[in-house]
Amino acid sequence: MLLAFLKLVRAPNLLMILFTQVLIKYGLFNSFGISITLSGLGFSLLVLASICIAAAGNIINDIYDLETDRINKPEKVLIGTKISINTANTLYIVLSIVGVGSGFYLSNVIGKPEFSAIFIIISALLYLYATYLKYIMVVGNLVISALVAFSIIIVGLYDLLPAITAENQQTQSTIFSIILDYALFAFLLNWLREMVKDQEDIKGDYKAGRNTLPVAIGSKRANLAIFLVGLLPLSAVIYYLYNYLFENLWAVLYALIFIVAPLLYFLINIWTAETKKDYYKLSSLLKIIMLLGIVSLGLYKFILL
Repeated sequence: MLLAFLKLVRAPNLLMILFTQVLIKYGLFNSFGISITLSGLGFSLLVLASICIAAAGNIINDIYDLETDRINKPEKVLIGTKISINTANTLYIVLSIVGVGSGFYLSNVIGKPEFSAIFIIISALLYLYATYLKYIMVVGNLVISALVAFSIIIVGLYDLLPAITAENQQTQSTIFSIILDYALFAFLLNWLREMVKDQEDIKGDYKAGRNTLPVAIGSKRANLAIFLVGLLPLSAVIYYLYNYLFENLWAVLYALIFIVAPLLYFLINIWTAETKKDYYKLSSLLKIIMLLGIVSLGLYKFILL
């Protein structure tokens, strides 16, 4: 039962959220010695809220994706086999309450009660995505990618923003701009990955009536669209290197080896991708690139030395 639950909530994805937020606070904020708001307990509440709401979103998505998943990945269907629909619904409600409740409490602790709306909106968007938005071509992909990016931004909102003073405003703004850069990178990569996953699931999506990009325009044209979108994160990384880190050998080497080269490999191979296996490999590659990008958060100060 525990193993089935961990698979249902996508434990590896939740660990990535945890890893990302920890690196932002302890790898980026602490290494630069900037002013912060959250104590260890406060940060733990932020992580708990983020993970619980993400887990609840994964569950509700699987509940409404049963028909499609039985076609695309019948061997991985958990709801209705290892976990009953009633249990899944209960888990969704409990995790949503814990997530929103933790966010509400934390927002009041830091003196920003209006921030409570953030967790309510995120939870609502995840529900809308599962029930409606993912059936709208491109829109669903953009919404879920924006939420992934926001899991990065939210650390800055809760830890940096309340600690801003007239004296440290410039420093806080600089660090926050770095967070926004990483969030943009995560948004673009996740958007790419969502498009690739749509290619991987085209058969089930077609039968379930989902109007994804591959269903609407065909796999070949969708590959071209993915290629064009893939140029965006590649261009962004090259631009960032040229304008901010070009004189730092370690930063350039890290980006070229672990980000640029894999992205080029992805762009080359998306042209010839046809099978479910091809798209699965490319989707996994994008996840690895995203992870390597996140790792650089912990190395940010080091590579600038």
